[in-house]
Amino acid sequence: MRPVQRAHWASMREAGTLFGLRFLHFVHRIFGRWLVSFCLWPTVAYFVLFRPTSRRSSQQFLHAHYACYPTFWSRPPTLWDTCKHLYVFAQTVVDKLLSWSVEINADQFRVAHPERIDELMADTRGQLIIGSHMGNLEYCRGFMHRYRDKLINILVHDKHSENYNTVMQQLNPDSRLNIFQVEEFDIPTMLTIKNKIDTGEWVFIAGDRIPLTGQARTVEVTFLGRTAHFPIGPYMLAQGLGCPVKLMFSYCDYFAPNKPVYFEVETFADRVTLGRADRAVNLQAHAQRFATMLEQQLAHAPYQWFNFYDFWAEPTT
Repeated sequence: MRPVQRAHWASMREAGTLFGLRFLHFVHRIFGRWLVSFCLWPTVAYFVLFRPTSRRSSQQFLHAHYACYPTFWSRPPTLWDTCKHLYVFAQTVVDKLLSWSVEINADQFRVAHPERIDELMADTRGQLIIGSHMGNLEYCRGFMHRYRDKLINILVHDKHSENYNTVMQQLNPDSRLNIFQVEEFDIPTMLTIKNKIDTGEWVFIAGDRIPLTGQARTVEVTFLGRTAHFPIGPYMLAQGLGCPVKLMFSYCDYFAPNKPVYFEVETFADRVTLGRADRAVNLQAHAQRFATMLEQQLAHAPYQWFNFYDFWAEPTT
C-alpha cells in the first residue's frame, strides 16, 4: 500500500511572529536566559495541545529513532519526550535569534576534528555547505563569521524564515550574511551563485527537505530504516559550481551541564561530478550518503531533529 500523501511542508505557516521574536529578545536583554527558558514551556504546551501535526511528527520521528537505536533509550519514547523535543526546538529558535548578536562562549564549543576547521579556513576557494534542519546551523554560521572573515550566503526555499531573518538582520545589520529566497535554480540564479563561489564566498543550502517543485526533484533514500525522499538540488548545484562541498553540524545539549555546543565539519566531496549515463544513480548515491551522515549525527542527538511534518509520507507533486 502506498503511503498517504500529506500537505507539503511549505504549506505550514510560520510559527514565530515578529512580535514574539522581538519580545523574546527583549526578555533576554533585561532578565537573561533563565526567564526566556521559563517562558518557553507555555509555548511547548501550546504546540502539544493545539498543533497536532507537530505533536504527531515528533512522536513519529522519536519512535523511528527508537526502532533503529534502542540502546540510546531506556524505554520507548512517550509524550514527555515529545515535550522535550519541542522544548529543544524552542530553545534553538532563541539561539538562532541570539547567535549573531550575543557573543558565544568559546568554552561551550566541543569541536570534533579541529584540524578540519583549520584546513577549511586555510582554503581560499568558495565552498558549498550542505546543512539540515538538525540542531542549530546558525552556530556554524556564527562560529565561522565571528572568528574568520568569510562572507556567507544562505539559500532558502521557503518564506517561513522571513520573520526570523528580519529580526536577525535588525539586531546585527553588520553581519556578513546574505539570505536568498530561491524557488528554482534557473540560469540567472546559478550565475549569481557561481560568481559568489568564484570570489571565495560560502553558500549554505539545506539537504533534507523536499523542494517546492515537489517529488520530481527528489530521490528515494533509506533514513532511520524507512524510505524517505531527499532533494537532489544540492548535488546538481554542486556540479554546476564545481567547488568543494562540506557538511556542517552543530547543536546545543540543553540538558547537559554548561550546555555544550557540538560542532563538526565533514568533507563530502572536493568536487561533485554526476556524469550523463549514470546521472540518476549518482544523484541517488549522493543523497543517500548525505542521509546516512545525517543519521549518524542524529543517532546520539534525537531531540535535535526539527522537521515537524510527516517526513516519511509520500510527497505531493
